[in-house]
Amino acid sequence: MEKNLIIDVLDGSISQELGVEKGDNLVSINGVEVRDCIEYRFLETDDYIELEIEKKSGEIWVLEIEKEIDETLGIVYENSLMDKVKTCSNKCVFCFIDQLPKGMRKSLYLKDDDSRLSFLLGNFLTMTNMKDEELDKIIEYGISPIKISVHSTNPETRKRLLKNESGGNILEIIKRFEGTNIVIDCQIVLVPEINDRDDLEKTIEDLIGCYPTVRSVAIVPVGLTKYRDGLEEIRGFTEEEFGYTINQVEKYQKKCFEETGTRFVYLGDEFYINGKIDLPEYETYEDFTLIENGVGMVREFEREVDDALENIDLDDLPRSDKKISLATGELSYDLMTKTVLKVTERFKDLSIDVLKIRNEYFGEDVTVSGLVTGGDIIKQLKGIVKNTLLIPKEMLKSDEDVFLDDLMLNEVEDELGVRIVPVKVNGYSLINEIIGECKNE
Repeated sequence: MEKNLIIDVLDGSISQELGVEKGDNLVSINGVEVRDCIEYRFLETDDYIELEIEKKSGEIWVLEIEKEIDETLGIVYENSLMDKVKTCSNKCVFCFIDQLPKGMRKSLYLKDDDSRLSFLLGNFLTMTNMKDEELDKIIEYGISPIKISVHSTNPETRKRLLKNESGGNILEIIKRFEGTNIVIDCQIVLVPEINDRDDLEKTIEDLIGCYPTVRSVAIVPVGLTKYRDGLEEIRGFTEEEFGYTINQVEKYQKKCFEETGTRFVYLGDEFYINGKIDLPEYETYEDFTLIENGVGMVREFEREVDDALENIDLDDLPRSDKKISLATGELSYDLMTKTVLKVTERFKDLSIDVLKIRNEYFGEDVTVSGLVTGGDIIKQLKGIVKNTLLIPKEMLKSDEDVFLDDLMLNEVEDELGVRIVPVKVNGYSLINEIIGECKNE
């Protein structure tokens, strides 16, 4: 077994108190050689543990630990999965990675389909590469919630979408979790003329039949870049088709709410924005479980902005003639324009320019802010923006100031000649950043 190298021990943790150090290796817990992070999390929850550690010197320590069940050992490993990442065995017709151009950062081309990343990071799985013993382990260890990319419960449709002859049994897999403590959130990437209309209705009805094991279903429209040479020809939705799908899904929402008290199935905000139909009210999204799928993100953002503005004491703020610029993707442009209007109504001397960035890098059908590149910002804003530029933090890598096209934030700043401030994608952060700009005139 590969050694599990320890790269950090948290201050005040049990492991630190017992002398575990950076550079040591985990050998076993309760005599079990740990194969991956899920097994580790399961073993770590025991209230009595025998922890076997190989010190940097090569000496073996066996530490007896009594602790609370929910208390962690406080150890950070070099490989957070403690194993190799399981890669995807599908060739989905809508796979976004297959639609990426060359020359982007290497990590973007990794196709994972790993249940451990689903648990740890909220990634969606197709389950096509999972063996029976792995499904049993999910049940035994209580790995929940699981996020599954269903797309269709029709076996032939799903096999076509995934281009995988092993992909047709997703409903059987889901039913294995019924009667357990596992909860499942499902995703459907909707492709016109493949899994929409009648096929979508069957899929929704099948998944409703798996409630409450399946607790929610998010439906998002297919995303297409201009880099589809050699890939199956598929298309995006028309405005009319967006409207048809909204009516179709809202019928099921009403039925589910009457029968179960939850709407169960939800559409990504893109359906409403691109269909030019008002989004549902805030309460419709219930607990916003699916917000990471873009479901309810607009209503949540609006509520946060309103709350943040309501709680500002205007008497404590300096009067300002500060000018700020804000860059956004096309999909969010109208939302940000309305948001800025609310802000400038409160701060009469503040001027904010909302700048729409067209996605020339991926193609103009890609409209979300998170896929805007540094190169497009430079091309479209150089010589135009003259003051501090706010951008959504989602334009950058989560742990590094680098855009999708591998341009660093400071390189874009140098090209534009202005300071760029990445802002977390929520209303509170945006308002706080704007207020901070007012104070730092």
